[in-house]
Amino acid sequence: MTATPGITVTLTRRDLMAYTATNGRGASIEVGGQGNFSPVELLLAAIGGCTAVDVDVMTSRRATPEVFEVVASGRKVTEGGNHMEDLQVTFRLRFPDGADGDKARDRIQPAVKASHEKDCTVSRTVELGTPIAFVVEEG
Repeated sequence: MTATPGITVTLTRRDLMAYTATNGRGASIEVGGQGNFSPVELLLAAIGGCTAVDVDVMTSRRATPEVFEVVASGRKVTEGGNHMEDLQVTFRLRFPDGADGDKARDRIQPAVKASHEKDCTVSRTVELGTPIAFVVEEG
């Protein structure tokens, strides 16, 4: 098994149920609180974003898309403990007419399949059900 160096995101409390998530490169995003993404929305964004990058790279080298929209959706349920069900990623893609656009369109299905089965770390982690360790450090 090949593993890359660890990836870390740190959340710092700003207010009740409102946090700033900061990555190792210094980029940050507000999580929770008024008008910001909820953690569940960020999970959907991560799933959609990961596979969008894969498909974008594999199709856009043939032609620049006229429309490239990815919608990640699901349904939150509480029975049996809070979790998401019916997760779905929908691609809304349009490439220009012509030979290059045809080449890009021919890559869509193989790109989506490769992302789903091999390349998208986020969706594959969710589907595999990777265990999460919870550690408390008081101090």
